[in-house]
Amino acid sequence: MIDPEQETRRLAAVRRYDILDTPPDGSFDRITALAGELFDVPIALVTIVDEDRIWFKSRHGIDDVSQIGRDPGLCASAILDDVPYVVEEARADPRTLANPLVAGGFGLQFYAAAPLRTSDGHRLGTLCIIDREPRMFSPRQADILQRLSDVVMDEMELRISALKAIGARREGSDRGA
Repeated sequence: MIDPEQETRRLAAVRRYDILDTPPDGSFDRITALAGELFDVPIALVTIVDEDRIWFKSRHGIDDVSQIGRDPGLCASAILDDVPYVVEEARADPRTLANPLVAGGFGLQFYAAAPLRTSDGHRLGTLCIIDREPRMFSPRQADILQRLSDVVMDEMELRISALKAIGARREGSDRGA
């Protein structure tokens, strides 16, 4: 269960990063392409979990969807903990049986997601990998996925630092004018 106060702080962190609904970014796209290749999965995503949706910052292997509803989203479950969330056989896993991506035509069978953790501990979304076939996922693979997720956060931190620097520069030039 999500603590409402904690969720309010998490959503404030999502807003602070100012990433929702931004255009595609080559850095994130390279990471999802690498994750797809490294784990030999058809789909890899960088997701941001918003108040009522899961928005895809980057998507590899899915071109026609840029967001899904938050409930019952797997990414919304994956951000509840600091460790990767793994579903090796979705049709046999009680956590995912009712999920429309599993039970419906999409046919999701495997899902692994590492949370995108900010330096102050908020989990904004995930780096996730998806397959339509069940598969085993080792602790070593989970560690690699988490390290790739950390690279995604490094990119997000660089982006927010750049936005702050630009804002400070503008503020300084406005005062000097």
